[in-house]
Amino acid sequence: MKFLPTTKEEMKELGWEKLDVILVSGDTYLDTSYNGSSLIGKWLVKHGFKVGIIAQPEIDSPNDITRLGEPDLFFAISGGCVDSMVANYTATKKKRQQDDFTPGGLNNKRPDRAVLVYSNMIRRFFKGTDKKIIISGIESSLRRITHYDYWSNKLRKPILFDAKADILSYGMGEMSMLALARALKNGENWQDIRGLCYISKEPRKDYLALPSHQECLDSKEKFTELFHTFYLNCDPITAKGLIQKCDDRYMVQNPPSHSYSQEIMDEIYSMEFARDVHPYYKKQGIVKALDTIKYSVTTHRGCYGECNFCAIAIHQGRTIMSRSQDSIVNEVSEISKIPKFHGNISDLGGPTANMYGLECKKKLKLGSCPDRRCLYPKKCPSLIVNHKSQIDLLRKLKAIPKIKKIFIASGIRYDMILDDNKCGQMYLKEVVKDHISGQLKIAPEHTEDKILNLMGKDGKSCLNEFKNNFYKLNNELGKKQFLTYYLIAAHPGCGEKEMKDLKKYASQELKINPEQVQIFTPTPSTYSTLMYYTEKDPFTNKKLFVEKDNLKKQKQKDIVIEKRKNIKR
Repeated sequence: MKFLPTTKEEMKELGWEKLDVILVSGDTYLDTSYNGSSLIGKWLVKHGFKVGIIAQPEIDSPNDITRLGEPDLFFAISGGCVDSMVANYTATKKKRQQDDFTPGGLNNKRPDRAVLVYSNMIRRFFKGTDKKIIISGIESSLRRITHYDYWSNKLRKPILFDAKADILSYGMGEMSMLALARALKNGENWQDIRGLCYISKEPRKDYLALPSHQECLDSKEKFTELFHTFYLNCDPITAKGLIQKCDDRYMVQNPPSHSYSQEIMDEIYSMEFARDVHPYYKKQGIVKALDTIKYSVTTHRGCYGECNFCAIAIHQGRTIMSRSQDSIVNEVSEISKIPKFHGNISDLGGPTANMYGLECKKKLKLGSCPDRRCLYPKKCPSLIVNHKSQIDLLRKLKAIPKIKKIFIASGIRYDMILDDNKCGQMYLKEVVKDHISGQLKIAPEHTEDKILNLMGKDGKSCLNEFKNNFYKLNNELGKKQFLTYYLIAAHPGCGEKEMKDLKKYASQELKINPEQVQIFTPTPSTYSTLMYYTEKDPFTNKKLFVEKDNLKKQKQKDIVIEKRKNIKR
């Protein structure tokens, strides 16, 4: 199957009179493995279910949302690959004019709080339906408990209550959604399926109770307690089920889905994708996001970096789930046979490119440690970092006929490269020689230890060492390539002084005028957002300065990006 059906006519071509599942998405329909709706849809079809998709439906008319009829089992709603509020607004709450996941590029089709809007549309236009409404994707996943909402500047209930949906699938959803589809089809109990949340009139006595929504409204200390407990129960091996009281009902969160084996990852990514926009939507205009992901290849999921401002640990998990080298080689080989392919793989990686195939054996057996992190404040001795398998993979891929260049556009952890005494320099040389185009992206995020500690990142000493190694290798190889530094302004704890110090360090030590600086956005379910709301360090309970004035946030950014003359590398 090249595409999931989007119209009744396409259903008839497949010989389908009715669908089992209808997916609704805030993105247009890009049929690639980078689109969660496409991935889940193809996975369900692979296992015998009939699935269709409605992308970016009109919100004031029944025409789009009803065009595939009513499914036999459930509607599954996603806000898209990007949280709809992040997609629609800048960090200073200005409306974004562009949307790379919308045909034509104008931000005119994705509603604010898309999950809520689409769920309520189904309730409105399918009155009296007894079909389940499932919400999923990052927008739902990060809002599954009481959460701080930056855009309204208040705590909101778990999203299931506002969405008036039946079930929430959180994290990586292939296995939970498949188990749910099978249970509903067979009339079986689904309430113990891992990776699901639902609302109950009664508490589950075998689950761990979080502070209630009302307690969180009344006390920032209780909200901090809630988040600590929530965060520590996200590992599939050690997590307990959770409940949270909201008014007179309960949000029930089952333990997370088990981490996927290499065999399951290979099975998921062996599915056929068109790597294109569905013709129904393609006629509406160019989709810019396709340029980035059309010929990109995912090697793994998850990240154990656990940066405090990042939601990947909560959404994808802290355990690296890698594909086999054979699976990746096969995918790149298939891409090389596409008629209009010009030889370049635009990205090979995951949330952090060089975590592929690297995981702690202790963690795989016992789960994430409750009292320490893998890389912060320093790398745990139990995590053995060796880039040899990544070097082998890159060399295998380069040898595939018609492959000209394989870019590593995902970020890399330079501290892991420095820690690898056996193959770190060899890996960096491989990357510098063949796998970047003019620049390598790294994300120090800041240079001042006080702020780096609040971010959950290592100090700046390894940044300078890595920078020197990078430019030394470039000189040896006769390359003129540069490092691009991603930095954050206005993170909790950060004031103008820290940004001036960052600017000074960037000018004097890094020899750059930084350009890639973003203002911190408090997204749900991160420790940095908890700091923003409570104005305290949740690990020490000490009070923090938090800049909340948008003009002053912009000033912090401007301090760093202001051009200074005579800066040379």
